[in-house]
Amino acid sequence: MAVNEDIAISVRGLANRFGEQTVHEGLELDVRRGEILGVVGGSGTGKSVLMRSILGLQRPAEGRIEVLGVDALSEDPADRLQIERNTGVLFQDGALFSSLTVGENVQVPLKEHHPELPESWRYELALLKVKLAGLPADAIDKLPSQLSGGMRKRAGLARALALDPPLLFLDEPTAGLDPIGAAAFDHLLATLQQALGLTVFLITHDLDTLYAICDRVAVLADRKVVINAPLAEVERFDHPWVQDYFHGPRARAARRAGSGREAATATEAD
Repeated sequence: MAVNEDIAISVRGLANRFGEQTVHEGLELDVRRGEILGVVGGSGTGKSVLMRSILGLQRPAEGRIEVLGVDALSEDPADRLQIERNTGVLFQDGALFSSLTVGENVQVPLKEHHPELPESWRYELALLKVKLAGLPADAIDKLPSQLSGGMRKRAGLARALALDPPLLFLDEPTAGLDPIGAAAFDHLLATLQQALGLTVFLITHDLDTLYAICDRVAVLADRKVVINAPLAEVERFDHPWVQDYFHGPRARAARRAGSGREAATATEAD
């Protein structure tokens, strides 16, 4: 594949099969640099499988994947290392080590990729990321079990940002949060994306998140990406699942809330 500087992730002809079950077949997807891409789809459409394939955690049966111009399926350790250093991941459950403090969790990628850093520097960098993720400074010395669900999400986000990656992957980051906590996380993510110039691959079922912060939405159905476009275009797309998902009562409420947030932002800017 020719390198396109505007494309952060390029997926071509992806197929994922598990025994006789085919999850993806001929899947194509581009993620643009600097955008927040929302990835949605019904149960069993392989949203997390797609993310794991892009990250090199799930080897597909067929297809090509490039991440920041690097072959994501390469077995060359240098290629794998380059992708690992340029991607941060927040899994749905946070995936924090329960026996480590928040600060120690955040330092895990730093120890792995920058073992030459003095311990005091690693601690200071971890503290910076903890604050960047919206946590109080004293959270750095707490165990995950001492944090609320929303704070654990933020701790996971702090660890995902440890290496200052240009690419951020999030799997259902607002799952399990109350509406206020989910909205606060959306606002934090949008702020970080703009401040740091991040490219964000965001798996979500949260309609509020889609309308609040996503630049484009990729819909998985029929074993492929059936549309990848701005929300206004996705809403008009003639597909049964898309119409059910984006035109039900919850979608209408999320659309109104999103419009209200946009108007409020415009007023603040004026």
